[in-house]
This record gives sequence, C-alpha cells and structure tokens, in this order.
Amino acid sequence: MQYRINLGDAIPQFSAKDQEGFEITTEDLFGSPVVLYFYPKDDTPGCTKEACSFRDNRARLEKYDVVVIGISPDSEASHRQFIEKHALNFTLLQDPKQEVCKKFDVIREDDKGNIFLERTTFFIDRDGIVQWLERPVNVEGHVDRLIAAIEKLKP
Repeated sequence: MQYRINLGDAIPQFSAKDQEGFEITTEDLFGSPVVLYFYPKDDTPGCTKEACSFRDNRARLEKYDVVVIGISPDSEASHRQFIEKHALNFTLLQDPKQEVCKKFDVIREDDKGNIFLERTTFFIDRDGIVQWLERPVNVEGHVDRLIAAIEKLKP
C-alpha cells in the first residue's frame, strides 16, 4: 500500500486543540523528539491498552527527551475524561473532522468500503522528520518496539 508520509519525510503542517482547548501546531513540536500516535477512539480496549502503555513507559521515553502526543477524532471532553480515568500523563489532541488524520494519511478504507482510522505511530525528530513509524500498530509490545528503535536512533 502506498502512503503519503514515510520514513525520512517532513511532517505536514497542522493545528489541533488539546484536551484543555489549547492549540498545538507543527512548529510547537520542533526542538524535541516526538511520538505522535493516532488511535481510533478514547476508552476502547485497544486504545486504552496503548495509552496506558505510553503512560507506564514515560520514564523510559523521557530518558531520550521524547514527548508523547496522542490524537484521535474524539472531543475535548472525551479526552479529559479518558486522561482522568486512566491517569494519562501526556497530551491528547482532538481531530473531530479528521483533518490532521487526513494530512498524516491514517484514514483507510477496507474491502467493503468502510472508512476507519488506521492505528499509526510516528517517531519524529527535533526537526520534524519521521525517523520511525508503525502502521498498522499491533498494540502488544508496541512501546517496546518504539523504544528499541529510539535507542538505535539515539535522538
């Protein structure tokens, strides 16, 4: 399958609000390595497992100054509730019209014509270049694979 964003590509320009309503832009990500992960829906089993894995591995990621940001089509209120319920320790961006999802090419169509968000993780360097990605994400062992890649890259 062809994707518009691949290893070595600069991330697209975007703007989205976080769980508190503050706007985050592409430029805000420059200067720190960033894990930007796209997930379908707050508080569903796979998405919760993935988010809690990022939460539980925060210290391992901080060792490399990595910032974690999740993004889904859910609302500000849904994100706040998800963060509170699971004690998440990172930012969630809302993308209700899936504009950012489309820019990152994570919207897919299956054989039956159903449209869905493909769970995808991008590891982005300080300059906004994709250094590692996983799509579709297999939640089991995902953060371990990510950290292994970061260790090899040594951001």
